[in-house]
Order: sequence, then C-alpha cells, then structure tokens
Amino acid sequence: MKQKKWIASLALAIVFAPAKADEGMWLLPFLKQQNTETLKELGLKLDVDDIYSPDTTSLKDAVVIFGGGCTGEIISPEGLLLTNHHCGYSSIQQHSTVEHNYLQDGFWAMNRDEELPTPGLQVRFIDKIEEVTDFVKAELADDVEKDAMKAFKASVLDSLAKKKIGQEYLEEHPWVEVSIKPFYGGNRYFMFTMNVYDDVRMVGAPPSSIGKFGADTDNWMWPRHTGDFSLFRVYTDKNGNPAKYSPENIPLKPKRYFNISLKGIDKGDYAMIMGFPGTTNRYYTSWEVKQRRDIENAIRIKMRGVRQEVLLAEMLADPKVQIQYASKYASSSNYWKNAIGMNRGIDKLDVIGQKEKREADFRAWAEKNNHPEYVEALEKIKNAVEAQNGILSQYYLLSEGLLRGVEFSRVPTSLGKLKEALEQKNQDIVKQELEQLQKAYKTFANQDYNRTVDNRVSKAMLKAYMKEVKPEDRPDIFELIEKKYKGNVDKFVDDAFAKSIYGSDANFEKFVKKPSVKAIDNDLMIRFASSVSKKQRELLKDRKSYNQDFTLANETYIKGLLEMQKGQPTYPDANFTIRMTYGQVLPYSPADGVEYNYFTTLKGVMEKEDPDNWEFVVPAKLKELYEKKDFGEYAMKNGEVPTCFLSNNDITGGNSGSPVINANGELIGAAFDGNWEAMSGDIVFEKDLQRTISVDIRYILFIIDKYAGARHLIDEMTIIK
Repeated sequence: MKQKKWIASLALAIVFAPAKADEGMWLLPFLKQQNTETLKELGLKLDVDDIYSPDTTSLKDAVVIFGGGCTGEIISPEGLLLTNHHCGYSSIQQHSTVEHNYLQDGFWAMNRDEELPTPGLQVRFIDKIEEVTDFVKAELADDVEKDAMKAFKASVLDSLAKKKIGQEYLEEHPWVEVSIKPFYGGNRYFMFTMNVYDDVRMVGAPPSSIGKFGADTDNWMWPRHTGDFSLFRVYTDKNGNPAKYSPENIPLKPKRYFNISLKGIDKGDYAMIMGFPGTTNRYYTSWEVKQRRDIENAIRIKMRGVRQEVLLAEMLADPKVQIQYASKYASSSNYWKNAIGMNRGIDKLDVIGQKEKREADFRAWAEKNNHPEYVEALEKIKNAVEAQNGILSQYYLLSEGLLRGVEFSRVPTSLGKLKEALEQKNQDIVKQELEQLQKAYKTFANQDYNRTVDNRVSKAMLKAYMKEVKPEDRPDIFELIEKKYKGNVDKFVDDAFAKSIYGSDANFEKFVKKPSVKAIDNDLMIRFASSVSKKQRELLKDRKSYNQDFTLANETYIKGLLEMQKGQPTYPDANFTIRMTYGQVLPYSPADGVEYNYFTTLKGVMEKEDPDNWEFVVPAKLKELYEKKDFGEYAMKNGEVPTCFLSNNDITGGNSGSPVINANGELIGAAFDGNWEAMSGDIVFEKDLQRTISVDIRYILFIIDKYAGARHLIDEMTIIK
C-alpha cells in the first residue's frame, strides 16, 4: 500500500506541476493534463490530442527513431523521411566510393528506381506508450534488494517487456520491438511498443559543402549557415507491414505525415519539437558535476584531441581515407567539442554553485519535514561518487585512449574453440571455427578500416595513454612493451601489424590456410585486445559496488526532490524516449554588447566562403543561384533565402533531425544543434542562453528544388503557403 500511495502522490505532483515555456523534455502521456494551459498561452492552435493521443493518430505517429541515435520525420504520404545530414552521414558514406563520392558531391534519386537500399539502417515508429511501474516493481521486488542495478539494466527490462506483451504477440508481429525504460531515477517505468522498418532507402543528400558547411569550426556555434538535412524513404511489403528489403516492396503509407509551411517564422512565434533526446543529467548533484568536468570531460578532450589531429591529417592527405573515416571523425569530434563547451559552461555559469545551493535547500527541507532518509541519501551519493573517482579516471583513459583510439583493440579474440579443435586435431570443428573467424575478420577489417591510419593513430594513442596512466594501473600487455620493446611503442605497433594474423589480408589468409595454436598465443594484436578487455572488466567490477550504493541512494534522493518540488516543473531526465519541448522563435544576447538575430540567410554562406578552407567551400551552382537570385518561392519578403533559425526549445543529442513545428502543427525546420554558450545545458537549463539551432524548411526545399533539380520530391509533399 505504501508503494501505491507514493506512486499516486508522485503522479499528482507531476500532473499539476506548472510548466515553463522554454525548459523541459516532457513525456507525451502527461501533455494534456500537465501542459495544455501553457501551450495555449504560447499560441498553440491545435488540440493537444492532435500532438499525442493514445487512442487516435497524432503528430507523434509521424516522428521516428532514425538509425541508432537520431530522430526523423515523415513528410509525405509516400513515406519520404527527413532527418539531418549528420544523421544520414554514415549511410551516405556507406554508398560512397572514390568514383561516386556522395559525401563530396551529394546524391539525388530522380525516380524510385534510383533510391539506394541501405542495409543495416532501420527506423522505429512508436506505436504505444504505457506506464508499467507497478508491474516492474512487483517483478523486481525480491531482486532489487540484492542488486539495485537490475532495475536499470536494459537486458532485464527488455526481458520484462517481452513478458508483459507476451511471446505469442511478438511471434505474430515479428517487426514489433518492446522496451521498458526507467524514469525519475527508477521511481517510474514506461513501456514503449515500436514497429521496426528495415527497408529504408537513401533518396537525397546535399554535398558536405552544404550539409556540413562550417564543419568543426561552426559546430555548436551561432550564427550558423548549415544545410544539415538528408532524405530517405521507408518501404513496406505489399500489405503495408515492415519487411526486409525486396524489390517488390512499396513506399510506406504512413498513419500521419507533416504538412510543410512556407509561411516563414517571426520573432516570438510558437515552436515545438518532438523527438528522442538521448541523455540529460538535470538531477546531477554537485559531486557528479565535478566528476563529469574533471574526469570524463577532461579525459575526452585530451585523448580525442590526440586522435583527431592524426586522423584529420590522414584524411586531408588521401581522398579514400577521407571517405573511410568521415563518419568516425565527425562522431568523435562532435562530443570532443561538446565536452570543451560543457566544461566552459560549468565554470562560467557556476553550475556547481547552483547544484550546491539546491542541495542545501534540499537538506533544510528534509530536516524541517522529518525526512532523515533523504539527507542520508544525499550523503551516500557524495561518498559513492568521490570514492570511485580514481577508478573512473582509469576507466575513461582506457576507454578513450585504447578502446576507442586503437582500432586493433577490437580484433576478434574469442578463439578458444579453435585452439581446442587444433589441439585435438578435429578438422570439422576447425573448419567451422575458421568460417566464423572469417566473418568476424570481415566485420573488423571492413571497407572503412585502413591499416596505415590505425597504425599511426595507435602509436599516438599508446604514447598519450602511457603518459597519463601509471605502469601499475595499465593493462598487462604494457609489461611486454616495456620489457621486450624497451618502451618503444612505435616498434611494438609496427611489429603487431607486421606479424599479427590481423595485420594484413595476406597474414590472415596465410593463417587460415595453416592455423596453429602457437600463432594465436603469440599474436600481438590478440594479446593487446585481450589485455585491454581484461582491464576493462576489472575496472567495471571495481565500480560495481559503488554503482550499487549510488543507485539506491539516487532513487531515494530523486524521490525526495520530487516531493519537495510539488507544484513545480518535474520532467524526467532524457533517456532516448520520445519527448516534446515547446517554446518560441527567439534571438539571444550571449555577452555584453552582443546581440544575435534569430535567423541567418544564404547571404551569410557567401560571406563565409573560403575556397582554401575545406570547411567553408561553397559549391559553384549554389553561388550561381545566389548571383542570379533564382530563389523561387523559398525567399523571405526581403528577397533573401533563410538558412537557419533559433528557438528556446530544450533539446540534446538524439534530437538531431527532430521536426520543428509551428502552432498549426506544420513543419518549419529540422533541429540539428545547440549553442556554444549553453553547453552545460544537459546538466542545468539556462533559460536566457539556451537555444536550439535548426535548418529552415525553406532552405531545405530550395536546395532540393533549385540546387538538386529534384522537383518531383517537392511535388509529393503537402506545402502550405
């Protein structure tokens, strides 16, 4: 009974919490009860049920998880999908060759037959959202006392989701995926039922000189002039069900798609964004903020900086390498710069001071209201966080320096069965194991792997790692490097590439023809990868007891915070589940005397042009269109073509590609970035500074129509003028 009373109390606290216009990544099931009044005050003209309804179709049904970490939206009755260029980047790279470099030149399918199947790419539609708190609490009642982490483990929660929906249902609907996620520190749980589509084809992408214009220099910055978009199409079988790729498949007939507005935007206009924000840490304590700044972010900045310097030099020297490593470099660089900006924001905006004040207020409230368990929870969090700082530092140095930085740390190492079969001279098993090894080898040494690059990057990363980590804290492979190679990293790495069975295709083929236990045991890459993996397991084991203590205390702390904050906004941290954020189109002032407008134009692209800098090259055709003022119906009243705009919506990574929607429910842009001055926003929302940067839908349509000449794509959309 006590548990049920607590859940009911929390529900009331959330439902009647007043919402702020700019802050909050709100759960869709609470929108109608929680946010209707504020939405209407801001100017929403739709009924809230048209944003999300559990019983009928709504705008939610046009929003998808794109790939593994982005958002997309359906923009036509023929399953046409819009997302960011950087979200489609790995798919564009996948289809690119030196002869057909779609990253450099762009790609446009001029008919359905030219649309490119993209193996491995999936989109997920959310079919159903339901609260399952009582179910999860009951199922895990006995286990959580022994292992609090079970309530947060994806494998455990996914198993419960399958139990909840039923195996028979899943067998009858093989395209359905179910997932249960924890919210509010494990105080509530929701289950998401999704339809997964495997046949997703690439339709269009501008060249990187448009889609990544400004690249690293402009990343997270404003003013921005990036045409960050790409187009795909979702296909189904003839019955409209998700299906594997087949030439017989047909374009999706969606439940809902977005109409597109050409009416433009003005300062103060209503703007909402629906998507899948990845991770926020708004409930962080001051000790967690310090840990994030001084360990995770500091190590990421240092180690990725070393890796990216070598990678960029290799990419600029060789067009083939540029294609192979484009996605890897972009992914690494994005959160390298994010970490730099976050640390800057933590200090500049006194985030730790804000958290310490909240903790002091919380203690005072807990003591006044006779809640010693909440004060105790806060102290346990402090102890658990500070106690694992040393282990965490080792873990992130290993992760960033060796696991991420050295590609050959991921060579196949599970060769126990092969060794046993070789020792027993069981040729049938040897043959089977070699076939499996060949598949694993092809996955490792794929089209995006370059040994010369890995060799050079690995040398730099091992040296950087050894500089930061004491000998006794390193994986045991470093004992070999010290003894046999006298600490000469370059010689070790060169030897590994020269002699390892994974060091070259010739080496691997030679091993497959004549495998031996000795070759496996003496293999330097296998020994390195196994040693690094072993050290990672040791560090994770060392962290486990601290994580257990922290998890239990954090759940109690957040429960107390929610109780203290009744009558205030109480949205859960982002966890890559569908959310809605609302606000306005607004400019901002980041510093004294600096005023940023809320939009940019194509004129700014021309002003930034630098033909000697790969980040700011402008395609000849785009310059020609600008000089001729051939803008069609996509120009503003002043004759300029809009490129990007700002709003005060609350987003984070995962929201990339999210639809930006006006008061009528029409698409006005695609969100793609946050702003530099508020990089600490994942921890504390800065209402005066935090902005979402979006590409204007008119710029997207202008590029599709005038630049690419793909008018047929415009014709299948519903355009509101």
